[in-house]
Amino acid sequence: MKTLAQFVQQKRDKLGLSPRGLAMTCNLELELIEDIESGKELFLPVTIRQSLAKGLRCNPEEIKKFEKDFSNNSVSLEIIESLKELILNGAGGLKCPKCGAPLVTRIARMYDLEDNLVLHPKAHCTKCTFQIHS
Repeated sequence: MKTLAQFVQQKRDKLGLSPRGLAMTCNLELELIEDIESGKELFLPVTIRQSLAKGLRCNPEEIKKFEKDFSNNSVSLEIIESLKELILNGAGGLKCPKCGAPLVTRIARMYDLEDNLVLHPKAHCTKCTFQIHS
């Protein structure tokens, strides 16, 4: 089974685009394209999926079938929201609420349709499948 990273790389290569070229075509951050292609991003918000699909000249549903949406149903929404706040406030050394391993965190900077900056806290566990993908 092909991964999201492999799918995006192959489609981009067929179009003769570099990661930077794809980012410019999709009007997305180069860092986001690199994160998708390196396998760090496994689930995409609808707006990102649509922009990426337009740049890759494919249907958003083609991309969606390669995404992985790990359910965090064993972690309460309150804990996830608390972690998001901590990430946005720059807290370091956060631990996974499922297994206690270190969380890798970052803040994705995106723009809405009216060009307003929107900050999205993101995290994934270094050991288990827990992730926050606003």
